[in-house]
Amino acid sequence: MLWIESLAAAYGQSQALQDVSLAIETGEVVTLLGRNGMGKTTTVRAIMGMLGPVGGRVTGGRIAFDQAELVGLASHVIARRGIGLVPEGRQVFPTLSVEENLIATARPGRWDLDAIYALFPRLRERRANAGRNLSGGEQQMLAIGRALMTNPRLLILDEATEGLAPLIRAEIWAVLERLKGEGQAILLIDKNLGAVMRLADRHVIIERGRTVWTGDSAALAAAPHLREQYLHV
Repeated sequence: MLWIESLAAAYGQSQALQDVSLAIETGEVVTLLGRNGMGKTTTVRAIMGMLGPVGGRVTGGRIAFDQAELVGLASHVIARRGIGLVPEGRQVFPTLSVEENLIATARPGRWDLDAIYALFPRLRERRANAGRNLSGGEQQMLAIGRALMTNPRLLILDEATEGLAPLIRAEIWAVLERLKGEGQAILLIDKNLGAVMRLADRHVIIERGRTVWTGDSAALAAAPHLREQYLHV
């Protein structure tokens, strides 16, 4: 499905990614792990064709989705190919209502308004509220719902539960478990190592813009030195 090989990217003269490689197969949940500033969000921006607006560019390597090259494509073209993004910081449309946020980028498919409201009943209750008037947890639900409304084959979540209250985090994890059970492919960035180890099929650790380790949860659990060296857990 998604295949990244030796990806390199820069902001101006500063090389942000040196050699990132990862792969996600249909129905897999894969995490991208690493300390802050190691290149996780830059990798996501490169996948989505969003480096240009923040002064960055891909300088090497390949990104392919269903064997078609993504590097050089506009972000809206990449999204239409079947990749949905829940960005860091949520980035909901602040002046649009919940319902307007959901339908703004909707594409036909299984995920429609009724399905999203069933997944997140709180959004139905607040469907007329402006995005800026929602709590942080509600905005994250909205960001996930908006991405699902594109009916993506691959869902990317950057910092899925950061800064959320424990009850909201638990609700988000339950939703991700459900999506995995339904065969949704997911690329996930999150600092909650215990939760991601329970959810994910495989993990990719990056350090200073390089992939330094790839393996499943059992292998990561058996390697405390990796967690200490690269994740500070």
